[in-house]
Amino acid sequence: MLKVAIGTLLSISVAAAAFTWAALHWTYSDGQRTGYVQKVTRKGWLCKTWEGELAMLTVPGTVGDKFQFTVRDEAVANRLNVSAGERVALHYEQHKLIPSSCFGETDYFVTDARRVTD
Repeated sequence: MLKVAIGTLLSISVAAAAFTWAALHWTYSDGQRTGYVQKVTRKGWLCKTWEGELAMLTVPGTVGDKFQFTVRDEAVANRLNVSAGERVALHYEQHKLIPSSCFGETDYFVTDARRVTD
């Protein structure tokens, strides 16, 4: 009976790890958003993640949409911190069904950032 319980627990653990790996590596969608970085903060009690907000304006002076995102790469987070308040283009990947907020608070993970010059 103990072997069955251990086997079941081990099977569930392996399945959960495989699901988490797949959720983090399988991209549901990807794309680019352009706007002004309003904030980039490192948050979390145990798992620290970079969380940010991009203001997307269609016409200057209008109310724009806000794009919430997560950054896992320290180099990209540093580029965003330097360009806060400037117009940037963010390349992102959307990962659905991530089982914990420990990997990030949003589904959108920024993989690259570059300044946009008009």
